Amino acid sequence: MKTFCILSAFALVGTCATTKYTTKIQNLKDSITIVDSTLVVKYSNTITAKELSKALYIISSDTFEGRKTGEKGQKLATQFLKDYYIKEEIASPFGDSIYYQTIPESFFSNNIKASENVLAYIEGSEKPNELIIISAHLDHLGIEETGEIFNGADDNGSGTTAIMEIAQAFQKAKKDGHGPKRSILFLHLTAEEIGTQGSLYYTQNPIFHLENTIANLNIDMIGRVDNIHKEDKNYIYLIGSDRLSKELHYLSEKVNNTYFNIDLDYRFNAENDENHYYSRSDHYNFASQGIPVIFYFNGEHADYHKTTDTPEKIDYQLLQNRTRLIFATTWQLANQPNRLVVDTKNQLLLN
Repeated sequence: MKTFCILSAFALVGTCATTKYTTKIQNLKDSITIVDSTLVVKYSNTITAKELSKALYIISSDTFEGRKTGEKGQKLATQFLKDYYIKEEIASPFGDSIYYQTIPESFFSNNIKASENVLAYIEGSEKPNELIIISAHLDHLGIEETGEIFNGADDNGSGTTAIMEIAQAFQKAKKDGHGPKRSILFLHLTAEEIGTQGSLYYTQNPIFHLENTIANLNIDMIGRVDNIHKEDKNYIYLIGSDRLSKELHYLSEKVNNTYFNIDLDYRFNAENDENHYYSRSDHYNFASQGIPVIFYFNGEHADYHKTTDTPEKIDYQLLQNRTRLIFATTWQLANQPNRLVVDTKNQLLLN
């Protein structure tokens, strides 16, 4: 009987502890209030499959020769992006016409030539020192020995064009008097395909203090469907959203449930995931600095890292919907009253 009482006491304590944690999580969820819903719908609707398709057919064309880091095609891609931001009147973070963060040849190994990250910037109207970074790598694999070109439409023309459209939508809002309260950096990264070197260089040489970067939303392959979801393509994998900030995770879910109802698939977010996707794209270099991240990803498919990854295989309606989700999530982060916090500083979880 004595043993039974002791075990019952432990069970009761465990139940109370679990209930208390559950209450904390519910309080955290309840603290997240969607802002500016009418504006979010208005400006997310400016992101269209037609415009995404137009830009993606360009960036993944043979003209850009597979966008290999440091080579001619990658240089043409960076110029294309710079010209786009100038046309859209979206500023450089350097305050002039320089949109490049140059990475010297000495930073790379294996005779990789100097390369560039491309950066565009919209300054926040109320809290300009607080920054959200939206990133996607612009480079790919170049030209096969046979002369075939790795066009990289999904990897990562899809992420590149998504950022372009998101930036344009925020700029339209700004011109209408609805600019973001926090600053947004649109960061096109080079050298991901050779080991996330572009993001590593940025985090070692940040344009803005990393402690002021509240989140990184990283986009790498969001235009296709993997084999797991062939029967229901209304999905996107989210990786890392709860690793450092549960607020980011539940904010992301609330945004999705409010506007889109996309199936957010977390199977690759497991810490024992054998694919190790969490550490394989550019967001990981930000997470390593304690910055909360979300990695948006459609999973691998038969054309992954092959010359058959071409723009006619992209599902542009799907790309549109996923891009709108990322835009809306960014809007919430940029405009909600409180700064996003990491779990270790979140009083709703610590009390």
